[in-house]
Amino acid sequence: MIENELKEIGISSENFGTSTGNTWFGKGEELSSYSPVDGKLIGKVKSSTKDDYEVVIKEAQVGFKEWRMIPAPKRGEIVRQFGDKLREKKASLGKLVSYEMGKSYQEGLGEVQEMIDICDFAVGLSRQLYGSTIHSE
Repeated sequence: MIENELKEIGISSENFGTSTGNTWFGKGEELSSYSPVDGKLIGKVKSSTKDDYEVVIKEAQVGFKEWRMIPAPKRGEIVRQFGDKLREKKASLGKLVSYEMGKSYQEGLGEVQEMIDICDFAVGLSRQLYGSTIHSE
């Protein structure tokens, strides 16, 4: 039922749950995800260990030094591309959320739309002078 959607978004039966952005890994406990819809196994994920966490933190610190030097509008462009990818895969992601969480398909699509909306909001913020926002009454 959900196999095509999993393949579409790059999820296999066994996955690593830790990423530096370039590399996926995980040496921790294997976690299994079952659907509340029919009780079937969706997939397995290797969790992170303390050592995995330390690797990610070190990589994030290095990445932050580079990322902060990129002008905000260019960072916003990267976030916009994330939003576009979510739009591309919205149907498959919505089905996965529905199946994994026991929600209706429309609720699953709504969850994905919320991520898209957050990306769009962040893109808008990247264009504001000095990052200032004006509150609404």
